Amino acid sequence: MKIGGLKPEPGSTHRKKRIGRGVGSGHGKTSGRGHTGAGQHSAPRHDARFEGGQMPFYRRIPKRGFVNPTRKEFAPVNLSDLTKLEVEVVTIDLLREKGLVGRRESVKVLGNGELGRALSVTAHAFSKSAREKIEKAGGKAEVAS
Repeated sequence: MKIGGLKPEPGSTHRKKRIGRGVGSGHGKTSGRGHTGAGQHSAPRHDARFEGGQMPFYRRIPKRGFVNPTRKEFAPVNLSDLTKLEVEVVTIDLLREKGLVGRRESVKVLGNGELGRALSVTAHAFSKSAREKIEKAGGKAEVAS
């Protein structure tokens, strides 16, 4: 059996509803839209948030706290990730190339893991512990502009 060879059972399909073809067709005059209201008109439709006039969900739920509109988002990279790269100079472009961060993301190096060798790391931000561990291992932590 192939999907192209399937046919509907007799009587299970319906003819297309030809609307606006006169009162005798059963779908004339208002063309199945009823008499008044938003559904009667051709263009005005409610957006996805409309719930038939009841108080919408996005207005029922509580809003709490403060959302900072100028917040800076960082992609986290741990020191354990940097040791796996096996290079001496770690740049933001290298991290993007290796797939550790996205194309437009700012990079913050976090102090999870240990460094066994000196690394020169360039990133947008460093945690305090990451900066200490890099400098303790004899490396440099440079902040990119």
